[in-house]
Amino acid sequence: MPGNDGDFASLQPLEGGWSGETFVAEAGGDRTVVRIFAGLRHAPQAAEIQAALLRLVRGLLPVPAVLEQRPGLLVTEYLPGVRADLVLPTLSPDRLRRLGESLGAVAATLGGMPMLRRGVFADADLTVTPYDLELPPSLGPLAERADSLLDTEPRTCLVHSDLNPKNLLVDPDTLAVTGVLDWEFAHAGHPFTDLGNLLRFDREPAYVEGVLAAYAAARGTAPEAALDLARAADLYALSELASRAGENPVADRAAVRLAAIVAAQDWHATDVSTQRGVGIGGG
Repeated sequence: MPGNDGDFASLQPLEGGWSGETFVAEAGGDRTVVRIFAGLRHAPQAAEIQAALLRLVRGLLPVPAVLEQRPGLLVTEYLPGVRADLVLPTLSPDRLRRLGESLGAVAATLGGMPMLRRGVFADADLTVTPYDLELPPSLGPLAERADSLLDTEPRTCLVHSDLNPKNLLVDPDTLAVTGVLDWEFAHAGHPFTDLGNLLRFDREPAYVEGVLAAYAAARGTAPEAALDLARAADLYALSELASRAGENPVADRAAVRLAAIVAAQDWHATDVSTQRGVGIGGG
């Protein structure tokens, strides 16, 4: 663990992130992860909030232990495993389904962590400040359809809000999840938000079936209904991400996906010539 004097030996950027604020530190043969909350986009107590979230879910989800916390700085343990986005393209259909089940179980666990009201976390006590989110008018009638569907599920839960294979570590042999990383955008929100994120770009039929099967087993929502709710819920995050096109490849990809959805007026669409993207059974 880095010493209290702030001397981090062998500080190297952590692969896979876009923020440029996460590093691997090595000191005395031990590896830790150092997150520096330097950007203006961060809440004043961002480090304290993220530390509180990690302590809240530890034991329910595989998250790193908090080793040190200071204003604007968080040091956590370095977890084993390989990023799921690197493993996913190498898998056979059977193992794709197994991976989907592992990741879907994480979304289901989060979907079962109740919160009293929706909003963002304001401090280390995880006080919730309400937000007022609206879908952009550019979505047309699809926005009203999405909101009507989402209103059928009134519960509020803890939302990771960046739950995708890039932020999940897995054992490459067993495909069990070994780490849920990067809680920067966590908030109290809709129970299907994380499921939508998990299924945003990765739509291989076996993977989708595994994710939805695990979610159904834990939360009781039928796969077809869960998929519709997930894609509708993801329109909020997808729209925000698409508004930042040009900043990174993921935002660019989101803009292309959103354009296809608007053109088709179908939240399952994947490109401008497709009326419905790959879902259960490839439908």
